Amino acid sequence: QVQLVESGGGLVQPGGSLRLSCAASGSIFSINKMGWYRQAPGKQRELVATITNTKSTNYANSVKGRFTISRDSAKNTVYLQMNSLKPEDTAVYYCNYVHRDGNSDLSYWGQGTQVTVSS
Repeated sequence: QVQLVESGGGLVQPGGSLRLSCAASGSIFSINKMGWYRQAPGKQRELVATITNTKSTNYANSVKGRFTISRDSAKNTVYLQMNSLKPEDTAVYYCNYVHRDGNSDLSYWGQGTQVTVSS
């Protein structure tokens, strides 16, 4: 089992910045991928950004150039630096951790943290 604890959400004005953190604990595999997804009211959960243990990254087109994902592997922690925030970034942001165990990908989710962008 893997536990994920997120922090850093809140209310910010358009154009502002926030930094989300997610700490993983438990049965962490050295080869893994961590990332952030978000879900706005009435919409499906969508990818924001992911980062592998080799620090290869992937971003949704809507956040490229504004958001930066990073990780501290020694701390099993992933970060999401969000700049130039827009009202449409408002959502619950979920941390995700995935590793392969045998022939299966095991996926774990955090409890979510609310990000609200509003004036």
